[in-house]
Amino acid sequence: MKNRMYISIGVLAVLILFYILNINQQKNYQSTSSQIFDFNQTQVNSFLIKSESATIKIQRVDTSWTIANNDSLVLKENILNTFFDKIFTLESETIMTKNLEKWSKYNIDDILGTHLTFYDFNNDVIETFVFGKSSSDFSRCYIRIGDKPEVYLVNQNIMFNLQTRLEYWGEKITEEAL
Repeated sequence: MKNRMYISIGVLAVLILFYILNINQQKNYQSTSSQIFDFNQTQVNSFLIKSESATIKIQRVDTSWTIANNDSLVLKENILNTFFDKIFTLESETIMTKNLEKWSKYNIDDILGTHLTFYDFNNDVIETFVFGKSSSDFSRCYIRIGDKPEVYLVNQNIMFNLQTRLEYWGEKITEEAL
């Protein structure tokens, strides 16, 4: 009887030990997220979005924003606000690769990627980011920061907000607006 009790206590101790080891192992698999942008909207004077086929520049003029080199369209404020809200809440979750040769797999090489460059009030580059579509998870996308080799999976997909079409960012000026 006494031996059975010692065996039961031993088995219970081993199970508790395995449970603690399992919990510690699972902590290694949790992804941590961190803020991507170390600047905010007030530091941005303009930004340039460049894709394979087109380029668009949005710039601040005094206190309002306009589409550069375009007189026929007025910028849609709701599109701009959505862009800034989404872009400055992006967080990197997982490093996908540090290998430059795999950039095309994540659609963030210099040809396939969508480039987003922010400029300050002196027209100096704050930072350049390259975004790529995820082919397996449509609710997220990939990002590469500047010339750094790391490719990150981010917490949301903002590829739709990185449009280079003028019609996406602007609307025709109506006579009422004049």
